Amino acid sequence: MKKFKAVIFDMDGVIFDSEKLYMQCCIESAEIFGVQDIENTVFSCIGLNTQMTHAFYKKKYGDDFPIEDFWKECTGRFAKKSQDGLLPVKDGARELLVYLKDKKLPTAIASSTRSGIVKRELEAAELISYFDVIVGGDEVEKSKPEPDVFLLAAEKLGFNIKDCAVIEDSINGIKAARASGGFVIMVPDLVQPVEEMKIFTDIIFPSLTEVKSFL
Repeated sequence: MKKFKAVIFDMDGVIFDSEKLYMQCCIESAEIFGVQDIENTVFSCIGLNTQMTHAFYKKKYGDDFPIEDFWKECTGRFAKKSQDGLLPVKDGARELLVYLKDKKLPTAIASSTRSGIVKRELEAAELISYFDVIVGGDEVEKSKPEPDVFLLAAEKLGFNIKDCAVIEDSINGIKAARASGGFVIMVPDLVQPVEEMKIFTDIIFPSLTEVKSFL
């Protein structure tokens, strides 16, 4: 098996079980605004930054769609449901991070979420100390499915991305990971892998517990 010099993680859906909560908030908001097909829309936007997500909604629902009001409703509900800052951690995440720390294998977060939010959520879960580098979507020009956030994370770690394992859960994430040149590990969350996704991955595991055994 290839020896990796570092491991780069996505955050939402990989470290935190936050996507299910966010989906629930979007469904509740969609009922208020009369939005149709919201689940497919949310699936399509997983991994995108705020700007690209807003553009997707405008394209799908029209230029007159009140995206700012809808977004405020969704994010407000999400903040209220997780107001203590403690998002549920995915099964196997802590164990994997402890293992990597013990093995002195450098780690990074590469998320589409703004870096300030990423740090706040990791601090609340007492996980921030396990990461050597944190890169948020506000630090790169292009969001996933472009590879910028992974390339920057590898650069900050001091390694070639080709020597890094990248762990992702969404279609936009694995496309970005594949485009970066890293070794792509998919751990599905809301979106289960289909043939389209499999061509962008090197290996798929049902949970981070299996990733630990692999590494």
